[in-house]
Formats: sequence, structure tokens, C-alpha cells
Amino acid sequence: MTRTAKDFFAPLAVGAPAPLREIPARPSRAIHFFDPGNEKMAAKVPDMVGTVDVLLGNLEDAVKAENKEKSRQGLVDIGRATDFGPTQFWTRINSLDSPWVLDDLTTLVPEIGDKLDVIMVPKVQGAEDIHYVDRLLAQLEAKAGLTRPILVHAILETARGVANIEEICAASPRMQGLSLGPADLAADRRMKTTRVGGGHPGYLVRQDAPKVGGETQYDAERTSYQQDLWHYTIARMVDACAMHGIYPYYGPFGDILDTVACEDQFRNAFLLGCVGAWSLHPVQITIANKVFSPSVEDVTHARRVITAMGDGTGAVMIDGKMEDDASVKQCQVMVALAEELAAIDPELKKQYAAIPDQVEVHQS
Repeated sequence: MTRTAKDFFAPLAVGAPAPLREIPARPSRAIHFFDPGNEKMAAKVPDMVGTVDVLLGNLEDAVKAENKEKSRQGLVDIGRATDFGPTQFWTRINSLDSPWVLDDLTTLVPEIGDKLDVIMVPKVQGAEDIHYVDRLLAQLEAKAGLTRPILVHAILETARGVANIEEICAASPRMQGLSLGPADLAADRRMKTTRVGGGHPGYLVRQDAPKVGGETQYDAERTSYQQDLWHYTIARMVDACAMHGIYPYYGPFGDILDTVACEDQFRNAFLLGCVGAWSLHPVQITIANKVFSPSVEDVTHARRVITAMGDGTGAVMIDGKMEDDASVKQCQVMVALAEELAAIDPELKKQYAAIPDQVEVHQS
């Protein structure tokens, strides 16, 4: 039986913190993954605080079976010792069918639950997976005496997960967002690519064959255009997240050296509505911070439109282009994001502050 709305926002365990009614819009341009069992990586964590929006201690796929307990304890040690300041602290637990996930949750919540912002759950198939984690977290939070709920983030890595995307988003008030997991999703769909994210040169459309003297020249040289394997999934993810007030993210881009293609893929996701992407290497933090931050030019234009539109009704012409109430709504999204980022990024604050509050409007 479906729970009533009032029950949906009641704690799932006596003494657990009340569920949130709205997920905070905290900047998370880059979710930087690190292995907490790797001493070299762990040692860099304190210096990365403030340079990246999210630091995520990874316990799942990239950690070998024999290192699972070491990585879990390493995450506890890092959580206890680190003041994360403006940086969010996340973890990716092991999959729900693994022999390690229960120990992940029963160890992390009591030990560092007060530090953890979000728990990322891999290979989510449907709402039942979120319900299981939701109830268990409530029990552990109550036992640990936590005063705020730990949020949950699901990774789309299976065809079933994509098919159930709306019910996953709606499964719990804890839901913070979704990430695209392209490698596992490709395998589950039987897609014929071995790449981790990004495009594929074989996935393309080709220019029509030209006609010469009324005859079609099929052997003529024609331009081809590489397409995006992930466009459908990302667009569906963005819609589902927007509907439920949570946040969509592009996942990993595996070719660390191809920074140009990485930036292109991140920008496509940003333009479609994603708020951030995963970082597998520090160079990708720089790319994500750049791409998922509105440019000064875009923020300047957005403020011009808002100023010109006044109360937001009617329509005006600015530089030969019509702007109306829909334009204002788009521009308000851009300005709100700029203000959120300026609050945590001193360099962006300086850039955005250089834009006059009342920007000049040239109407035509």
C-alpha cells in the first residue's frame, strides 16, 4: 500500500531526525573520488578541502576485495580527523548485494555519520533499494543520536534502474540526486562500447549522398557527425530529477588525458541541466569547476534581462532579441547558481562582483 503524504515525511525510526522537506541546493560541480585505503590519496584530502565542492571516499568497484576493510577504516579515520569546511563529504558504499555493504553502513553511520553529507548507492534497480537503505539509515541515525538525516544519491547503472527512474527519485525524502554510471549501464544494456563515458566514433549520422546530373553519388566523400550515446539517458535523468526537486550529475569520464573531450561532455551535461560531474583525477576538478559555473558573460546577460523585465511580465527587446517571462525564469536560474557559487568560490565571487547591480540595457 502506498504511504500517505504525511507519513512520507515522518522519521522511519523512533528518535531518527525528521526528513528534509527540500534538498539544499549546495554547489557540487565536481564529485572527486578517492580511495581512503590508499595512503597517498588519503594524505592529500586535507589539502583538497575548499578546492573541490565534494570529496567522496569510494568503497566500491575501484577497491579490491582484500582492501575493503582497510578502505572503510581509512574513511572513518579521515572523517574523524578532517574539518571539511565548505566541502561536502560523501561516500560510495558497496552494492546492496555485496557482502560488505551492511558493514559499510553499520560502521560509517555511528562513527562519522555527523560528518557524512551523502551516501551514494551503486546499481540501484528500483524504489525497493532506496526503501531498504532509507529504513536502515533511520535506525542507525536514531541509535547514533544524529540530528540531521544523511542524504542518499543513486547511480543509474542498469537498464532496470533507468526504466524505474521516476520511482527511484520519489522513493524517499532523503534522495539528493542521481548520477549516470555509463560503464556498467553500457554492459547491462549490451551496448557495444568499452569506453567509460564519452562518445564513440561509430555512433554517427552521415551527410546525404550528393546528386550529380540527377544521379546519386553514394561513393562520394561525405561529412559524418559523431553523436552522443548518452543523450537520451541524461535527458531522462534531468527530467526525473527536476520533477522531484533533486539533482542530476554526469558520471565518470574515463579518458583522463583527453581533457578536450571531457570538457565537451561535461558542457553537454551542464547545458542539459546537470549540476556537476564525477572527477577521477585532479585535472577533471578544474574542468568541472569551469564548465559547471556560469560564465561572466552569461551572468551579465541574465542580470540585464531581469533588470529590463521589472516585475517579470510582458516582453522587451534587448539587442534585437525578444525576452519575456520565460526568459526571466531562465535567467533567474543562472543568477541563483552564480550566487551559490560565489558564496564558496572566492575567485568566482570576485568575477561576478565586477558585474554592476544595475547593468545597462540597450533596447531595440
